[in-house]
Amino acid sequence: MIRAGRLKYAQTMADLAAAVGKPLGTFRNTKPYEQQGHPAPISSPDARAKLWDSEQTKAFWAGEPVPALPDVDDDEDLLDRHEAAAELGVSPASWNKYKSDPKLTEHVVLVPKENGTEHWPRRVVREFKASRPGRGAGGGRRTGSGDMVPRDEILPRIAELLDDNPAITLAEVADILGIAKFPTAQAGLAQVRGRRIADLVEGEPELTPLEAAERLGYPTVTHRGAATIAEAELRSRRARPYLQQVADALAEAGVAEPVQVQVRQLADEHMAAAVPLTADQNSPALVWDERYGWRTATSRRHPIGKDTGTAPEGEGIRYLGSSIRPEPAELLEQLADGSKGSKRPKA
Repeated sequence: MIRAGRLKYAQTMADLAAAVGKPLGTFRNTKPYEQQGHPAPISSPDARAKLWDSEQTKAFWAGEPVPALPDVDDDEDLLDRHEAAAELGVSPASWNKYKSDPKLTEHVVLVPKENGTEHWPRRVVREFKASRPGRGAGGGRRTGSGDMVPRDEILPRIAELLDDNPAITLAEVADILGIAKFPTAQAGLAQVRGRRIADLVEGEPELTPLEAAERLGYPTVTHRGAATIAEAELRSRRARPYLQQVADALAEAGVAEPVQVQVRQLADEHMAAAVPLTADQNSPALVWDERYGWRTATSRRHPIGKDTGTAPEGEGIRYLGSSIRPEPAELLEQLADGSKGSKRPKA
Protein backbone atom coordinates (compact mmCIF):
# COMPACT_ATOMS: atom_id res chain seq x y z
CA MET A 1 0.00 0.00 0.00
CA ILE A 2 0.98 3.60 -0.35
CA ARG A 3 1.04 5.07 3.12
CA ALA A 4 -0.86 8.28 3.81
CA GLY A 5 0.89 11.36 2.42
CA ARG A 6 3.49 9.37 0.47
CA LEU A 7 1.84 9.24 -2.97
CA LYS A 8 4.51 11.61 -4.31
CA TYR A 9 7.18 9.03 -3.48
CA ALA A 10 5.46 6.11 -5.28
CA GLN A 11 7.95 4.73 -7.82
CA THR A 12 7.32 2.32 -10.67
CA MET A 13 9.85 -0.20 -11.96
CA ALA A 14 10.54 2.10 -14.94
CA ASP A 15 11.18 4.99 -12.54
CA LEU A 16 13.52 2.87 -10.42
CA ALA A 17 15.43 1.58 -13.45
CA ALA A 18 15.91 5.14 -14.71
CA ALA A 19 17.05 6.29 -11.26
CA VAL A 20 19.84 3.68 -11.16
CA GLY A 21 20.77 4.23 -14.80
CA LYS A 22 19.77 0.84 -16.24
CA PRO A 23 17.59 0.03 -19.27
CA LEU A 24 14.17 -1.17 -18.13
CA GLY A 25 14.49 -4.52 -19.94
CA THR A 26 17.85 -5.27 -18.33
CA PHE A 27 16.57 -4.14 -14.95
CA ARG A 28 13.49 -6.38 -15.23
CA ASN A 29 15.55 -9.41 -16.29
CA THR A 30 18.37 -9.08 -13.74
CA LYS A 31 16.03 -8.08 -10.87
CA PRO A 32 18.56 -6.09 -8.78
CA TYR A 33 15.64 -5.09 -6.55
CA GLU A 34 15.73 -8.64 -5.13
CA GLN A 35 19.24 -8.28 -3.71
CA GLN A 36 19.66 -8.48 0.03
CA GLY A 37 18.78 -5.28 1.86
CA HIS A 38 16.90 -3.68 -1.03
CA PRO A 39 13.65 -2.03 0.11
CA ALA A 40 10.62 -4.24 -0.39
CA PRO A 41 7.92 -3.11 -2.82
CA ILE A 42 5.10 -1.13 -1.27
CA SER A 43 2.59 -2.81 -3.60
CA SER A 44 0.86 -6.00 -2.44
CA PRO A 45 2.71 -9.28 -3.19
CA ASP A 46 0.13 -10.27 -5.82
CA ALA A 47 0.08 -6.92 -7.61
CA ARG A 48 0.98 -7.09 -11.32
CA ALA A 49 2.77 -3.73 -11.29
CA LYS A 50 5.37 -3.33 -8.53
CA LEU A 51 5.79 -0.04 -6.74
CA TRP A 52 8.48 1.19 -4.37
CA ASP A 53 8.95 4.20 -2.10
CA SER A 54 11.53 6.42 -3.82
CA GLU A 55 12.95 7.79 -0.55
CA GLN A 56 13.80 4.26 0.49
CA THR A 57 15.30 3.19 -2.84
CA LYS A 58 17.27 6.41 -3.17
CA ALA A 59 18.84 5.85 0.24
CA PHE A 60 19.67 2.21 -0.58
CA TRP A 61 21.39 2.96 -3.88
CA ALA A 62 23.31 5.82 -2.23
CA GLY A 63 24.56 3.42 0.45
CA GLU A 64 22.69 5.25 3.20
CA PRO A 65 20.38 3.87 5.91
CA VAL A 66 16.94 3.09 4.50
CA PRO A 67 14.24 5.10 6.31
CA ALA A 68 11.35 3.13 7.76
CA LEU A 69 7.79 3.71 6.55
CA PRO A 70 4.83 4.28 8.88
CA ASP A 71 3.50 0.95 10.17
CA VAL A 72 0.17 2.16 11.55
CA ASP A 73 -2.88 2.03 9.28
CA ASP A 74 -4.29 5.42 8.31
CA ASP A 75 -7.62 6.32 6.71
CA GLU A 76 -5.73 7.98 3.85
CA ASP A 77 -3.54 4.97 3.00
CA LEU A 78 -3.99 4.04 -0.67
CA LEU A 79 -4.88 0.36 -1.22
CA ASP A 80 -4.54 -1.62 -4.44
CA ARG A 81 -7.21 -4.14 -5.45
CA HIS A 82 -5.76 -6.98 -3.37
CA GLU A 83 -5.48 -4.82 -0.27
CA ALA A 84 -8.93 -3.29 -0.79
CA ALA A 85 -10.44 -6.77 -1.15
CA ALA A 86 -8.76 -7.84 2.09
CA GLU A 87 -10.08 -4.74 3.86
CA LEU A 88 -13.57 -5.55 2.63
CA GLY A 89 -13.26 -9.26 3.46
CA VAL A 90 -13.80 -10.60 -0.08
CA SER A 91 -11.65 -12.09 -2.84
CA PRO A 92 -9.94 -9.86 -5.45
CA ALA A 93 -12.29 -11.31 -8.09
CA SER A 94 -15.26 -10.17 -6.01
CA TRP A 95 -13.69 -6.75 -5.55
CA ASN A 96 -13.72 -6.39 -9.33
CA LYS A 97 -17.52 -6.50 -9.12
CA TYR A 98 -17.68 -3.97 -6.32
CA LYS A 99 -15.26 -1.40 -7.70
CA SER A 100 -17.69 -0.16 -10.38
CA ASP A 101 -19.94 1.23 -7.63
CA PRO A 102 -20.05 5.06 -7.84
CA LYS A 103 -19.07 5.28 -4.16
CA LEU A 104 -15.72 3.80 -5.17
CA THR A 105 -15.18 5.00 -8.74
CA GLU A 106 -15.26 8.66 -7.76
CA HIS A 107 -12.35 8.14 -5.37
CA VAL A 108 -10.09 5.89 -7.44
CA VAL A 109 -6.45 7.00 -7.69
CA LEU A 110 -4.22 5.86 -10.57
CA VAL A 111 -0.54 5.33 -9.73
CA PRO A 112 1.08 6.66 -11.86
CA LYS A 113 -1.58 9.05 -13.12
CA GLU A 114 -1.34 7.90 -16.74
CA ASN A 115 -2.56 4.31 -17.21
CA GLY A 116 -1.49 3.43 -13.70
CA THR A 117 -2.65 0.88 -11.13
CA GLU A 118 -5.95 1.57 -9.39
CA HIS A 119 -5.86 2.46 -5.69
CA TRP A 120 -8.53 3.53 -3.22
CA PRO A 121 -8.21 5.41 0.08
CA ARG A 122 -8.68 3.09 3.06
CA ARG A 123 -11.33 5.49 4.38
CA VAL A 124 -13.43 5.08 1.23
CA VAL A 125 -13.20 1.29 1.36
CA ARG A 126 -14.23 1.26 5.00
CA GLU A 127 -17.17 3.55 4.34
CA PHE A 128 -18.27 1.32 1.48
CA LYS A 129 -17.94 -1.74 3.70
CA ALA A 130 -20.21 -0.17 6.29
CA SER A 131 -22.87 0.80 3.73
CA ARG A 132 -22.86 -2.19 1.37
CA PRO A 133 -25.67 -4.79 1.38
CA GLY A 134 -25.15 -7.78 3.58
CA ARG A 135 -24.40 -6.21 6.97
CA GLY A 136 -27.26 -8.06 8.67
CA ALA A 137 -26.67 -11.02 10.98
CA GLY A 138 -27.73 -13.50 8.30
CA GLY A 139 -25.24 -12.24 5.72
CA GLY A 140 -26.05 -10.95 2.27
CA ARG A 141 -28.73 -8.47 3.34
CA ARG A 142 -30.03 -6.72 6.43
CA THR A 143 -32.31 -8.77 8.62
CA GLY A 144 -35.91 -8.45 7.53
CA SER A 145 -35.16 -6.98 4.12
CA GLY A 146 -35.98 -8.55 0.78
CA ASP A 147 -33.48 -9.77 -1.77
CA MET A 148 -32.00 -6.83 -3.69
CA VAL A 149 -31.87 -8.72 -7.01
CA PRO A 150 -35.13 -9.72 -8.79
CA ARG A 151 -35.68 -13.46 -8.42
CA ASP A 152 -35.49 -14.15 -12.16
CA GLU A 153 -32.07 -12.47 -12.32
CA ILE A 154 -30.43 -14.32 -9.43
CA LEU A 155 -29.22 -17.40 -11.33
CA PRO A 156 -27.83 -15.40 -14.31
CA ARG A 157 -25.99 -13.10 -11.89
CA ILE A 158 -24.57 -16.04 -9.97
CA ALA A 159 -23.45 -17.55 -13.29
CA GLU A 160 -21.53 -14.34 -14.05
CA LEU A 161 -19.80 -14.51 -10.67
CA LEU A 162 -18.82 -18.14 -11.30
CA ASP A 163 -17.38 -17.11 -14.68
CA ASP A 164 -14.99 -14.80 -12.87
CA ASN A 165 -14.27 -17.05 -9.89
CA PRO A 166 -15.30 -20.74 -9.86
CA ALA A 167 -14.27 -20.94 -6.19
CA ILE A 168 -16.40 -17.99 -5.07
CA THR A 169 -17.82 -18.48 -1.59
CA LEU A 170 -21.41 -18.44 -0.45
CA ALA A 171 -20.78 -15.35 1.66
CA GLU A 172 -19.28 -13.48 -1.30
CA VAL A 173 -22.28 -14.27 -3.52
CA ALA A 174 -24.66 -13.06 -0.82
CA ASP A 175 -22.68 -9.86 -0.24
CA ILE A 176 -22.17 -8.95 -3.89
CA LEU A 177 -25.77 -9.54 -4.94
CA GLY A 178 -27.41 -8.38 -1.72
CA ILE A 179 -29.40 -11.60 -1.31
CA ALA A 180 -30.05 -13.87 1.65
CA LYS A 181 -27.21 -16.24 2.35
CA PHE A 182 -29.66 -18.98 3.27
CA PRO A 183 -31.44 -20.28 1.31
CA THR A 184 -31.27 -17.96 -1.73
CA ALA A 185 -27.51 -17.74 -2.34
CA GLN A 186 -26.87 -21.30 -1.16
CA ALA A 187 -29.51 -22.86 -3.41
CA GLY A 188 -28.68 -20.66 -6.40
CA LEU A 189 -24.95 -21.32 -6.25
CA ALA A 190 -25.48 -25.09 -5.93
CA GLN A 191 -27.98 -25.09 -8.80
CA VAL A 192 -25.73 -23.20 -11.22
CA ARG A 193 -22.74 -25.35 -10.33
CA GLY A 194 -24.85 -28.48 -10.78
CA ARG A 195 -26.04 -27.39 -14.22
CA ARG A 196 -22.50 -26.65 -15.35
CA ILE A 197 -21.33 -30.04 -14.15
CA ALA A 198 -24.20 -31.58 -16.14
CA ASP A 199 -23.16 -29.60 -19.23
CA LEU A 200 -19.60 -30.89 -18.96
CA VAL A 201 -20.68 -34.51 -18.40
CA GLU A 202 -23.01 -34.32 -21.40
CA GLY A 203 -20.12 -33.20 -23.55
CA GLU A 204 -17.67 -35.71 -22.05
CA PRO A 205 -19.73 -38.75 -20.95
CA GLU A 206 -16.64 -40.56 -19.63
CA LEU A 207 -16.47 -38.03 -16.77
CA THR A 208 -18.26 -38.60 -13.48
CA PRO A 209 -20.03 -35.60 -11.90
CA LEU A 210 -17.38 -35.48 -9.16
CA GLU A 211 -14.60 -35.43 -11.75
CA ALA A 212 -16.42 -32.68 -13.64
CA ALA A 213 -16.73 -30.62 -10.44
CA GLU A 214 -12.98 -30.88 -9.93
CA ARG A 215 -12.31 -30.00 -13.58
CA LEU A 216 -14.44 -26.86 -13.23
CA GLY A 217 -12.42 -25.67 -10.25
CA TYR A 218 -15.16 -25.85 -7.64
CA PRO A 219 -14.10 -26.09 -3.97
CA THR A 220 -13.90 -29.67 -2.71
CA VAL A 221 -16.45 -29.00 0.01
CA THR A 222 -19.07 -28.22 -2.69
CA HIS A 223 -18.41 -31.25 -4.91
CA ARG A 224 -20.88 -33.73 -3.43
CA GLY A 225 -23.83 -31.34 -3.26
CA ALA A 226 -23.25 -29.96 -6.75
CA ALA A 227 -22.71 -33.46 -8.17
CA THR A 228 -26.03 -34.62 -6.71
CA ILE A 229 -27.80 -31.71 -8.39
CA ALA A 230 -25.96 -32.49 -11.63
CA GLU A 231 -27.11 -36.12 -11.55
CA ALA A 232 -30.71 -35.00 -11.11
CA GLU A 233 -30.30 -32.46 -13.90
CA LEU A 234 -28.96 -35.13 -16.24
CA ARG A 235 -31.90 -37.44 -15.49
CA SER A 236 -34.27 -34.57 -16.10
CA ARG A 237 -32.64 -33.77 -19.44
CA ARG A 238 -32.82 -37.40 -20.54
CA ALA A 239 -36.54 -37.61 -19.73
CA ARG A 240 -37.56 -34.25 -21.19
CA PRO A 241 -37.52 -35.17 -24.93
CA TYR A 242 -39.89 -38.09 -24.35
CA LEU A 243 -42.19 -36.06 -22.12
CA GLN A 244 -42.31 -33.19 -24.61
CA GLN A 245 -43.11 -35.63 -27.40
CA VAL A 246 -46.09 -36.95 -25.41
CA ALA A 247 -47.26 -33.45 -24.46
CA ASP A 248 -47.12 -32.31 -28.09
CA ALA A 249 -48.99 -35.39 -29.30
CA LEU A 250 -51.75 -34.92 -26.71
CA ALA A 251 -52.06 -31.25 -27.59
CA GLU A 252 -52.23 -32.04 -31.31
CA ALA A 253 -55.02 -34.54 -30.58
CA GLY A 254 -56.92 -31.81 -28.74
CA VAL A 255 -56.95 -33.48 -25.31
CA ALA A 256 -54.18 -31.43 -23.66
CA GLU A 257 -53.12 -27.81 -23.57
CA PRO A 258 -49.89 -26.89 -25.40
CA VAL A 259 -47.13 -26.64 -22.78
CA GLN A 260 -43.38 -26.63 -22.43
CA VAL A 261 -42.90 -29.55 -20.07
CA GLN A 262 -41.18 -28.77 -16.79
CA VAL A 263 -39.55 -31.72 -15.02
CA ARG A 264 -39.36 -31.32 -11.26
CA GLN A 265 -37.58 -33.25 -8.58
CA LEU A 266 -39.69 -34.67 -5.77
CA ALA A 267 -38.67 -34.61 -2.13
CA ASP A 268 -37.39 -38.20 -2.47
CA GLU A 269 -35.24 -37.11 -5.46
CA HIS A 270 -37.36 -38.85 -8.12
CA MET A 271 -38.41 -36.97 -11.27
CA ALA A 272 -41.98 -36.07 -12.19
CA ALA A 273 -43.83 -33.88 -14.71
CA ALA A 274 -47.41 -32.83 -15.42
CA VAL A 275 -49.39 -32.08 -18.58
CA PRO A 276 -52.68 -30.13 -18.14
CA LEU A 277 -55.64 -31.61 -20.01
CA THR A 278 -58.44 -29.68 -21.69
CA ALA A 279 -61.64 -28.91 -19.79
CA ASP A 280 -63.66 -31.59 -21.62
CA GLN A 281 -61.51 -34.41 -20.23
CA ASN A 282 -62.48 -36.44 -17.17
CA SER A 283 -59.23 -35.51 -15.41
CA PRO A 284 -57.59 -32.10 -15.04
CA ALA A 285 -54.05 -33.32 -15.83
CA LEU A 286 -51.75 -36.23 -16.48
CA VAL A 287 -48.72 -36.84 -14.27
CA TRP A 288 -45.59 -38.81 -15.16
CA ASP A 289 -43.34 -40.33 -12.48
CA GLU A 290 -40.05 -41.94 -13.52
CA ARG A 291 -40.88 -44.95 -11.30
CA TYR A 292 -44.51 -45.56 -12.28
CA GLY A 293 -45.17 -43.90 -15.62
CA TRP A 294 -48.39 -41.96 -16.32
CA ARG A 295 -51.47 -41.44 -14.17
CA THR A 296 -54.39 -39.07 -14.06
CA ALA A 297 -54.49 -36.31 -11.47
CA THR A 298 -57.31 -35.00 -9.30
CA SER A 299 -56.01 -31.43 -9.02
CA ARG A 300 -55.21 -28.98 -11.79
CA ARG A 301 -53.43 -26.52 -9.55
CA HIS A 302 -51.23 -29.12 -7.81
CA PRO A 303 -51.36 -32.18 -10.05
CA ILE A 304 -48.15 -33.81 -8.90
CA GLY A 305 -48.59 -33.47 -5.17
CA LYS A 306 -45.86 -34.14 -2.63
CA ASP A 307 -45.06 -37.61 -3.98
CA THR A 308 -46.68 -39.21 -6.98
CA GLY A 309 -45.74 -42.63 -5.64
CA THR A 310 -48.26 -42.34 -2.81
CA ALA A 311 -51.18 -41.62 -5.17
CA PRO A 312 -53.68 -44.50 -4.67
CA GLU A 313 -55.53 -46.14 -7.52
CA GLY A 314 -59.19 -45.23 -7.52
CA GLU A 315 -60.60 -41.99 -6.11
CA GLY A 316 -60.30 -40.40 -9.57
CA ILE A 317 -56.77 -41.69 -10.24
CA ARG A 318 -56.00 -44.14 -13.05
CA TYR A 319 -52.61 -45.38 -14.17
CA LEU A 320 -52.19 -45.35 -17.94
CA GLY A 321 -49.92 -47.17 -20.35
CA SER A 322 -48.32 -50.59 -20.25
CA SER A 323 -44.82 -49.32 -19.43
CA ILE A 324 -42.96 -46.42 -17.84
CA ARG A 325 -42.68 -44.71 -21.24
CA PRO A 326 -45.65 -45.77 -23.38
CA GLU A 327 -46.22 -44.33 -26.83
CA PRO A 328 -48.59 -41.32 -27.03
CA ALA A 329 -51.09 -43.40 -29.07
CA GLU A 330 -51.54 -45.79 -26.13
CA LEU A 331 -52.24 -42.91 -23.75
CA LEU A 332 -54.74 -41.38 -26.19
CA GLU A 333 -56.56 -44.69 -26.50
CA GLN A 334 -56.91 -45.09 -22.75
CA LEU A 335 -57.92 -41.46 -22.26
CA ALA A 336 -60.66 -41.93 -24.86
CA ASP A 337 -62.00 -44.86 -22.82
CA GLY A 338 -62.59 -43.25 -19.47
CA SER A 339 -62.92 -46.59 -17.72
CA LYS A 340 -59.74 -48.11 -19.08
CA GLY A 341 -56.46 -47.99 -17.26
CA SER A 342 -53.47 -49.98 -16.14
CA LYS A 343 -52.21 -51.16 -12.80
CA ARG A 344 -49.47 -49.10 -11.25
CA PRO A 345 -46.12 -50.70 -12.01
CA LYS A 346 -44.11 -51.84 -8.99
CA ALA A 347 -41.24 -49.54 -8.07
